[in-house]
Amino acid sequence: MVLGYQATPMLYLVEGGFHSMTQLEVVYRYGATPTESAMRAIDNLREVYGIRRVTFVTKEQTVRVEFDASRLKEPNVAGLLKRAGIDLTERLVLA
Repeated sequence: MVLGYQATPMLYLVEGGFHSMTQLEVVYRYGATPTESAMRAIDNLREVYGIRRVTFVTKEQTVRVEFDASRLKEPNVAGLLKRAGIDLTERLVLA
């Protein structure tokens, strides 16, 4: 495990052979409750190649993002969330 990340190596069958993917999860705490327009933007985030899943836990004010580390890096993921309108306050360390 890399500090703050959980990694899961995976193989996917694609045209022409297999593609190796390292799936990472990162969790952020957010401040302000996301607006309706921010949530619509998050829905569009799922279309970004490399973003696998975005999950909000409103009770804990956290957002968990699963992504393909061979396509994106954590700062890119944080930037995408911020541009969508999510008020990120900190990255949490996963145990």
